[in-house]
Amino acid sequence: MTTSSSAPLVDTFGRQVTYLRMSVTDRCDLRCTYCMAEAMTFLPKKELLTLEELEFVARAFIQRGVRKIRITGGEPLVRKGIMSLFNQLGQMLGGGLEELTLTTNATQLSQHADDLAKAGVRRVNVSLDTLNSTRFSEIARRDQLGQVLDGIHAAKAAGLKVKINTVALKHQNSEEIPDIISWAHKQGHDVSLIEVMPLGETGEDRFDQYIPLDLVQQQLEKLWTLEPEEKNDPLAGPSRYFRIRETGGRVGFITPLTNNFCAGCNRVRITCTGRIYMCLGQNNHIDLRTPLRGSSDPAGALDEALDAALFAKPERHDFSIRTPGQSPAVARHMSVTGG
Repeated sequence: MTTSSSAPLVDTFGRQVTYLRMSVTDRCDLRCTYCMAEAMTFLPKKELLTLEELEFVARAFIQRGVRKIRITGGEPLVRKGIMSLFNQLGQMLGGGLEELTLTTNATQLSQHADDLAKAGVRRVNVSLDTLNSTRFSEIARRDQLGQVLDGIHAAKAAGLKVKINTVALKHQNSEEIPDIISWAHKQGHDVSLIEVMPLGETGEDRFDQYIPLDLVQQQLEKLWTLEPEEKNDPLAGPSRYFRIRETGGRVGFITPLTNNFCAGCNRVRITCTGRIYMCLGQNNHIDLRTPLRGSSDPAGALDEALDAALFAKPERHDFSIRTPGQSPAVARHMSVTGG
């Protein structure tokens, strides 16, 4: 049997991959207008990697130098038995893995927060685009703001550090962003603002949703003093952070369209079906499920697939939102790739 490699994952542009975003499901209990359509056709469960296969893949990435794993979806906490995966991955902390975290809409967080903390999760990102219940129902197409806020409270009570992820929407929440930041900072939560990304058909026109975050930043600077922070966490994501002097909290800007962060990209994404996407904004991918299930030496075959993926990792994405009715940059939804 082939011995699996321990060589670091370095692409042809000299960028080392140390951060894996691993989707465990394409299903979600919300239908946010910038993410998916109301009437979604989800993948048959037999096409998803099993929890054991996901663990196997994670171990292979850790052996190749990945130090941070983020579990995503869809909504990861709707995956049946998901806590067993967190428990298994949590046992890898200190053995190469330095951080285990997740992104969630928090609807299920109340029932899982304590167990996540026990598994070794220390930080969680929560998607929250409004504090107004009517507006929440319009954006998420579901009336579940109360559950989300309860989940955030439970996470804080369990000792988890919460970061709020807010997608800036021109006509729906852009004027509310200062209120979201004020609320979050009073609760002790950082905030990351995110530009709409053109992934998949959602039944909405991204041109009507998109607002460049440099405009949002200009509005915030009329209210507060934003002091830029040095990026000193090598495992951090793409947010450019500022400390707001008046609130004491941090606000980050994730700008895939107006100021892309591709030059420092340290991450890859695996879908719940075992496809590895080297770039969120490109269609190129490598299938991991076939070598996992069909090879007599899955560890060796997986290593070969990872090497092929890194060789094919592009320099940057090609996101743009310039005209009304513009087609998405890629046809797959964010929920398929993993946020």
